[in-house]
Parts: sequence; structure tokens; C-alpha cells
Amino acid sequence: MENRQIIEKMIALIDRIESYSQGMDYETFMANNMAVDACVFNLSQLGELAGKVDDVVEELNPQIPWRQIYGLRNRIVHDYEGVNLKLVWEIIESDLHELKDELELL
Repeated sequence: MENRQIIEKMIALIDRIESYSQGMDYETFMANNMAVDACVFNLSQLGELAGKVDDVVEELNPQIPWRQIYGLRNRIVHDYEGVNLKLVWEIIESDLHELKDELELL
């Protein structure tokens, strides 16, 4: 898969996460198992794609935390039951919109 496709898929995943969590606060999110499952799954997919971006793209775009995104994927996949949902919520609330903006610039 080429970098352009990877980045487009990453943006689409962020759009999904944003739509699944729209209008929610942390308590509402925590009470909605479908939203939690959907967001956590899509974050893991986002991380999987971040790990597929060429090294050159990573080096040219250090403003994007490629390794951290992939690292979150590893934490989700290898310890799903132990995923820190407060951290997931903070990522959704604080980081995804900025990440999407950066990806769209690419």
C-alpha cells in the first residue's frame, strides 16, 4: 500500500472515531460499550497504518508522532483488557483533531 493510501485511511479512521464519540463526555463514553469498542478498534487500526508509513515520510514529518501511534496499537492489541480508557478518551478529545489536520496537510 502506498503512503497516500495509508494517510487517507488514517484520516478516515479518525473521522469514524470522531463520529462514534461525538457529543459525548468521558462518563457517557465509558457507559457506551459500543462506542468504546469501536473507538479502541479504530485506534488500533490507526496504529497499524502508522507502522506502515515509509521511513522517509516519518523523517520528513516529525510533527506526527508515528511511533507513539503505533505504540498505542501495540498496547491495545496485546493488552486489550488492560487498555487505559481514560488515556483513550484523552487521545480522542485532545490529539485526534490535530493529528487529522497534520495528516491532511500531507
